[in-house]
Amino acid sequence: MPQSSFPGERQALLANGFRGPRRRWRRLAAGAVLLVQMLERATFFGVSSNLVLYLTGVDLAWPGGQASRAELIFLGASYLLAPVGGWLADVYLGRYLAIALSLLLYLAAAGLLTATACPDGRLSFCGDTTPLPGPRCGPTLYCALLLIALATSSVRSNLTSFGADQVTVLGRHASHRFFNWFYWSINVGGVLSLLVVAFVQQNIDFLLGFYITVGFIALAFFIFLFATPIFITKSPTGSQVSSMLKLTFQNCCPRLWCPKPDRDSQDTRLFPDQRSPQPGPSPQEDMANFQILVKILPVLVTLVPYWMVYFQMQSTYVLQGLHLHIPNIFPESPTNSSVTLSTEGKKSYLFPEAWLLLANVVVILILVPVKDRLLDPLLLRCKLLPSALRKMALGMFFSFASVVVAGILEQMRLQYVRNNWTIKQHIGKNYYDAASLSIWWQVPQYMLIGISEIFASISGLEFAYLEAPRSMQGALLGIFFCLSGMGSLLGSGLLALLALPGGWMHCPQDSGNINYCQMDRYFFLLAGIQAATALLFIWIARRYERTAQGPSGE
Repeated sequence: MPQSSFPGERQALLANGFRGPRRRWRRLAAGAVLLVQMLERATFFGVSSNLVLYLTGVDLAWPGGQASRAELIFLGASYLLAPVGGWLADVYLGRYLAIALSLLLYLAAAGLLTATACPDGRLSFCGDTTPLPGPRCGPTLYCALLLIALATSSVRSNLTSFGADQVTVLGRHASHRFFNWFYWSINVGGVLSLLVVAFVQQNIDFLLGFYITVGFIALAFFIFLFATPIFITKSPTGSQVSSMLKLTFQNCCPRLWCPKPDRDSQDTRLFPDQRSPQPGPSPQEDMANFQILVKILPVLVTLVPYWMVYFQMQSTYVLQGLHLHIPNIFPESPTNSSVTLSTEGKKSYLFPEAWLLLANVVVILILVPVKDRLLDPLLLRCKLLPSALRKMALGMFFSFASVVVAGILEQMRLQYVRNNWTIKQHIGKNYYDAASLSIWWQVPQYMLIGISEIFASISGLEFAYLEAPRSMQGALLGIFFCLSGMGSLLGSGLLALLALPGGWMHCPQDSGNINYCQMDRYFFLLAGIQAATALLFIWIARRYERTAQGPSGE
């Protein structure tokens, strides 16, 4: 491949020196990355959206608590393992090879999960010859889920930066636009999965639904391979993670860090020009990049409370929705599990509560193109386009508004419960004492979270990629996703703490319902945490922008 102007980077085989064709090839390469991302996300949501329902089904018979823990382990691992994939790409594999191998692992693990959905597969991989009571296929399922988590975390941390590499040569604004469309493709994958895969799994057959997810990831793998000639690739140049850790210990614990001097190290310090050339950054570059990292990490860490609020969309918001009146929309079908009795005594089917996530997704699918095609170019021409940090602060405001709206709605719902304005709602195998208040009142909080994603999450990805040292881009994006996983776990931990005796969420007499809990206070507590950390973020962001401008300005 022709060499790029950047060390260790190779231009695409089909690139040439003319500006028009070059832009066309770069856009085509970015489009291939976006398509791969869309199919990968459709696969991930196809596995995660109905995982608890699959595990608690007749074939596997997992208890609800054990199935919920498996879901949490899977989701947590898919975020927390992200730095591993970024580090492997930076040090050993390079982003292209790391993505290709991750997609191949993804395909194999998805196939293993699919095998557990049929009797012959369970016999081969689990050894289950008879449908005994109790959870079955545990080791095989945990192995498949953790392999999928490892694969998706590696794709997540590397595909983002790999896609941005394809358009970096077109300028900073091209990178900014790529991150908008990258996030848009994630949500297209979510819509595809929710509308097709989740419906097939719940109402037709899990085996067919898992076959579709295998087809998605197989198509993503082959698209990535076929697009190889148009990709700009970057060879592994080494990661500075080890150097950063060493410099951290040296600065934080100088007395404990006392390496033994030897003749070789003294010669290296005294005569740096006489050392044999080694790949990777020099000690001077290490120190300069360490100083950059020290500035970047506080910005990313103060996003953790945002992620605490964001992941309520998939946990407490869903729990709240189960206790609101869900309308009947589906015609009668003997295979549908969400059955209730209408007022006429005939069977009808409930709107899937999880489909309220579409309110969040649709907002993103509509506003991202509007922002990219209309709003951002207008602000750019007027020189009013805000920085990534300012957009992140705006995203925190919208997440604060979302959880406040959720808290107000929960107060209204509890008022309905106190006045006995409730209905018996049958969802799956469970009955819920739901308020007669319509579930459509939840739409604003989902929409506000969607708007917050456009500003906080997209701009956070852009900031992490553009501000990171080149040799740490993969690892730093991995840290970005890892911190989002930490936000999810902290939100769950806070919820578990409040569920202890005496806590706001402790209501054992409610038999799984939340009508005697005080979840509104939990929402308002999250709002207070988000507001306080947003103010801290604004202070840190202002300091960062002043330091980044330095004597040269922007």
